[in-house]
Amino acid sequence: MAANNRRMSGKKGAQVGSGGQRRRGLEGKGPTPPAEMRKGHKKNRIAGSKAKQTARRPAPRGRGGKCTSEMVVGRNPVVEALREGVPATMLYVQQFIDNDERVREALQLAGERGGIHLMEAPRPELDRMTNGLNHQGLVLQVPPYEYAHPEDLVNAAFDEGQDPLIVALDGVTDPRNLGAVVRSVSAFGGHGVLVPERRAAGMTAGAWKTSAGTAARTPVARATNLTRALEAYKKSGIAVVGLAADGEVEVGELEALEGPVVIVVGSEGKGLSRLVGETCDFRVRIPMPGGAESLNAGVAAGVVLYEASRRRA
Repeated sequence: MAANNRRMSGKKGAQVGSGGQRRRGLEGKGPTPPAEMRKGHKKNRIAGSKAKQTARRPAPRGRGGKCTSEMVVGRNPVVEALREGVPATMLYVQQFIDNDERVREALQLAGERGGIHLMEAPRPELDRMTNGLNHQGLVLQVPPYEYAHPEDLVNAAFDEGQDPLIVALDGVTDPRNLGAVVRSVSAFGGHGVLVPERRAAGMTAGAWKTSAGTAARTPVARATNLTRALEAYKKSGIAVVGLAADGEVEVGELEALEGPVVIVVGSEGKGLSRLVGETCDFRVRIPMPGGAESLNAGVAAGVVLYEASRRRA
């Protein structure tokens, strides 16, 4: 008889003493999630595979591409980056951190900026993220910079009915010099900065800070091959002017600065590379009666940009 009762216990219908379990079961669990979100579903496995492939895929290079995301580490660097308006997506704060003045200012600036998520994390996690650097409990994540295409700089000038005024950097590896050039281009009405994709400074947090906020409105383009990009500019009617200590023309005598022009600045030590120098239409020098051998990229670009701006006024 007991066995018979066990067999009948599987019959449909309410059971005595069920406590409303069947009624709660009939209430449902909300709308069914899409197949891509249901664990074990074929579409979920496909979506997961695509996500892994996307994570492994290099940054796009069809236009200007993107650089990788960056971490600003340490209390003073984080506060300075937030003060200077460096773009950021996440501020990581160590759990149980000593709440000193810099921590409070970082939290306040991040809150005032908006769009910056705050994330509390244990110290071991921050150590792992920063590869053991002395983060002092604060880590700021800077998103990848979206570079323009070299043609975008020319098109922006033509859209405004102006002759292009562009600065190209050849072998400049210090991000602070790049930031200074961006600032000078913005100050003198230029249309952007061109940098090579390899062996050159990129738009890091340091470049953003040195630009003093002007990087938000002055585009930086990246070229796979700087020489080819300059040749393309020449074909579109833009004069390519290279700065060189032994240039044949002084900058104040160069009439080409009155029209469409790209100013090429080399590194402080080596100057222009051979191929880039041969591509230039003009090689100009900046007279320096004080006897200095060279100027850094930011100062040199500023001098020539001022002369170009003066001639166009």
